[in-house]
Amino acid sequence: MITKQDAVNATYRQEFWHKTAKNADGSPVRCRVNGVCKVWKTRPDEFRLPVKHGLKQCFYIEQDNANEWYNPSN
Repeated sequence: MITKQDAVNATYRQEFWHKTAKNADGSPVRCRVNGVCKVWKTRPDEFRLPVKHGLKQCFYIEQDNANEWYNPSN
């Protein structure tokens, strides 16, 4: 699981792996950090980390879906 502290400390091009989704070769789906983590003063538990998967697919890892991803270096 990715915590808010992991997201805030994530460096550009760092990889995160999905826990259940697999690629065709059986390896876990990977995404790379694509920007700076967004945090709010009024909502201290929330964060939004932009990531990229593949060539064009971009999305966010947020507190709602952070339990589906993990950091392989930990």
